[in-house]
Amino acid sequence: MSTDGQPHILAIGGGTFLPDTRCGVRPSPLLRYALDLTGVDRPRVCFLATALGDGADRIATAYQGFSQLDADISHLALFPMPNVADMRAHLLSQDLVYVLGGSVANLLALWRLHGLDEVFREAWEAGVVLSGQSAGALCWHVGGNTDSFGPELRPLTDGLGFLPYSCGVHYNSDTQRRPLLQRLVGAGTLPTGYAADESVALHYVDTEFVQAVSYREGASAHLIEPDGSGAAKETTIEPRLLSAP
Repeated sequence: MSTDGQPHILAIGGGTFLPDTRCGVRPSPLLRYALDLTGVDRPRVCFLATALGDGADRIATAYQGFSQLDADISHLALFPMPNVADMRAHLLSQDLVYVLGGSVANLLALWRLHGLDEVFREAWEAGVVLSGQSAGALCWHVGGNTDSFGPELRPLTDGLGFLPYSCGVHYNSDTQRRPLLQRLVGAGTLPTGYAADESVALHYVDTEFVQAVSYREGASAHLIEPDGSGAAKETTIEPRLLSAP
C-alpha cells in the first residue's frame, strides 16, 4: 500500500513494457513510477490478465517483464477458476495492482461476476496503488471508447467509476480514439475527462488529477471537456518527463 495513506491510480495510455531483444520485454519508466508510488523498497505487486482471457503466454510475458523489478510478483487469474483461494485477502495485501490491456468490456463483466469491483474499491480506499494500461487504465474511470466489440470503436459508459471522468487511451496512435471521445464528451454521453498518448500516464490522487508523466518527448496528455455547444474542447497537458528507458 502507498505509505502516504492516500488512494493513487496511474492510468497508462500505452507503453508500460518495451521490447527487448535480450529478454523479450522490459519495464518502462512508467511502471517504475507506479512502483515508486507505493513508497515501499520491495513492493508486493499483483497483476491481472483478465482482459486477455488469462492466456498463459501473456501471463508468462508479464512475469518476464515484472521479474526485472525489485518487487514480489504474483498474478490473479479467473480462468478456468480463480487461482487464489481468497481473492479479497490477496488483493488487500498488495502494494500495487496492475491490470493488463485487452477487452475492457469482458474484464468488467467478469470482475463484477466475481465481486472484484467491490474488492478493488476497498483496496483503492485502503491505499493499494491501482494501475494498468489501455483496458487496465480505462476501467477505473466512468468510461471511454473501446474496441471490445470489434475494430470499429464503440462507447463504454459502465466503467467502475472510481474516477469521475472519461478516459482516452492510445490517443495518438489510433485515429478513431480522439474524434469519438470528443463527440461523446461534447454530447454529454461521457463526462469531462483525460486522455493519454502512447508512453504517457495519468496520475490521480484520490479523485483529483495531479499530473501526467512520460518518458518520451513530444508525447502529451489531454483534457477533454464540453464547450457548451454540443462539441468538445481539448487542452494539451505537458507531462513531466521521466528518465529515458
